[in-house]
Amino acid sequence: MEYDISSTITLVSHVHSAAADFLNSKLIQLGMPEFVSSHGFILFLLSKKDKMTMSEIATEINRDKSTTTVLVRKLLKAGLVMSKTSEKDSRSKYIILTDKGREYNTVTSRLSAELINTFYEGFSDAEKQQLCQLLTRVLHNFT
Repeated sequence: MEYDISSTITLVSHVHSAAADFLNSKLIQLGMPEFVSSHGFILFLLSKKDKMTMSEIATEINRDKSTTTVLVRKLLKAGLVMSKTSEKDSRSKYIILTDKGREYNTVTSRLSAELINTFYEGFSDAEKQQLCQLLTRVLHNFT
């Protein structure tokens, strides 16, 4: 398919889908077919913060709370995260990365590096910077 400036949004959507398919196929090859790229992103976020609420996770992964709950439940069941009630407010629960989740992040870090290398194959450093700047500008147009 040929793309032009009027189909840029379609092109961005196709890139997003292709990247998710790439990661999901790699997860299947590694014997982890029950997980999708969104699971990896949640684990990555939790590796950067000590704990997060469901609302914080939902905002960061750009999903609604019900979808986030389903994703996190699968991570809980797999033992990659745990839930802890807030000491300050018993109504609040935090999601925390487990040791098993940290190990999983090691695998997904390698997959992320492979994805980035594939994404930018044939790009110069200047082109990479320019693409990032242009996509950032597009995103700011919607926020």
